[in-house]
Amino acid sequence: MFEKIRSEFLIGKALVKQNALDGRAFSLDFKQTKDSIKGILTAKCDLDMKSFEIECEKDFEDDDLFFANGYQAWTTSREFSKDDKFDGLIKAANITKFVKHFAGLSGDYHFESYGEEGKFHSYTYCYFREKGEREIKLYGSRSERNGFTIFAVDMKNDKFIIRKDVEGLHLKAGQVYEIFDIAIIEGDMDDVMDKYFFDFVGCKKPEIKHLSGYTSWYNYFQNISEEIIIRDLNGLDRASEEVNIFQVDDGYQQAVGDWLLTDEKKFPKGMKYIADEIHKKGYKAGIWLAPFSAQVSSKIAKEHPDWLLRHNRNGKKMLGCQGWGGAYTLDIYNEEVRAYIMEVFDTVLNVWGFDMVKLDFLYSQCIEPRNGKTRGEIMCDGVDLLREACGDKWILGCGVPIGACMGIFDACRISCDASKNWKFKLDKGVDVNALVASIRINCENPSSQNAIINTVFRNHLDGRAFCNDPDVFFLRDININYTWEQKVLHGKINSICGNVLFVSDNAGDFDDERIGYLKDFFKDKDYKVRLAEYEDEDVIRLDFTENGEDKSLKFNLKTGESNVFEVL
Repeated sequence: MFEKIRSEFLIGKALVKQNALDGRAFSLDFKQTKDSIKGILTAKCDLDMKSFEIECEKDFEDDDLFFANGYQAWTTSREFSKDDKFDGLIKAANITKFVKHFAGLSGDYHFESYGEEGKFHSYTYCYFREKGEREIKLYGSRSERNGFTIFAVDMKNDKFIIRKDVEGLHLKAGQVYEIFDIAIIEGDMDDVMDKYFFDFVGCKKPEIKHLSGYTSWYNYFQNISEEIIIRDLNGLDRASEEVNIFQVDDGYQQAVGDWLLTDEKKFPKGMKYIADEIHKKGYKAGIWLAPFSAQVSSKIAKEHPDWLLRHNRNGKKMLGCQGWGGAYTLDIYNEEVRAYIMEVFDTVLNVWGFDMVKLDFLYSQCIEPRNGKTRGEIMCDGVDLLREACGDKWILGCGVPIGACMGIFDACRISCDASKNWKFKLDKGVDVNALVASIRINCENPSSQNAIINTVFRNHLDGRAFCNDPDVFFLRDININYTWEQKVLHGKINSICGNVLFVSDNAGDFDDERIGYLKDFFKDKDYKVRLAEYEDEDVIRLDFTENGEDKSLKFNLKTGESNVFEVL
């Protein structure tokens, strides 16, 4: 049972601590049972919250595992034992505050800690499991609309802590604030996940069950054109019976943020023409946007500086990501910004005719709390705005804290970007930009191994929170640094654990063998993961059923070597 309470807050400019249910600043109606934890806080005076957590003793044995759900869609998510250590930013990123800030933009490195053996934290939900067993004990928040819920463990010292990310929250005297509404569910993993996502959180089965097709990013990056897109669209013809989606990624617009200004040199016939050509093939048409981002050089950033978020500490314009030479973040609480976002999606979906939008870099909206709101509240407000703007058209989320979009987005990335290089290796002909991007800086940057880890250990989200997008796999030979075995392994894992299956290859260049693999990975099969766990530092075992047949896959993350898919 949770007995320790710790909180910090500002009363005026004075930093105050309260470690009791009832004190100078607030009273807490706190109830805990074997099935739930609930806490309602009532402010006794005007407060600016800084932190709030509860703690209990929990015995951890050598075979105990803790599942940590990462901060956002890209963040490493996996099971840990008490002897594991999980690093956040690389040490070089801590040289200066400036470097640390920019290296850590996409994660939680400014308000959470990493790097100590046996200490881990998880967002929105977590579970405990004994190695080799399917029985789990899950702790999960009903909603993140009041702030992100963080479950933390110190397995070496037998501690379990639940935090609420209340930084930035302003409460007036007498105001009531729900700080915890947490379910505790035990049993078989599938039963527990169903009860949590469907019964407690209230998710409905996502409308998207299975998508398979193409996205342009992982071959061309921004160097796309009408010619390339139409060529690669036609290249799928030999696999068309297993294809139902074709997505245009970054590079069609003049600048990130200027979504309605198409690059006419690259796309002379415009984006409606592209959507129409995709529809002629019988596929859904998808398109990429980063709706909260405005490239530093964009027209929108230059003409509307009042639309941009500014840092709390110094009032300077806030960079939300490092891409494209840096991008600012649009403030969703500015009514003109909201109107612009609505106009963009009305054009993309109703005028151009796209059926699905992939929405990226969404975490940028909640890097800092503001306006008396927590990060979680801001992120949920942003997700609500996007859902309103898109109506019933499909949303594929990316770079978003998952707790904010569960049951709201139709599909969501569950991993970081895959890299065109299985591991860092400087070979002639390899794309240097892609290679540099694959160097590990934080828990979110591109990495094929990291993408696979997330794909395996977040498999339970599929068909519950949304349809899982594990990111692309590769079958081509050019512009890639994979062995054939690594390509086949990656494709198989994606098809077992996900249901948004993309390649960026021009399938028109494929021989019959590759077309056969492409169709097999794209095919909608009945997969069910029974158990996934590390056997040692580099080897993961994945037990699953495929169309009712029991199988097992053991693979080495470092080398990409794997066993034969044997019936157990």
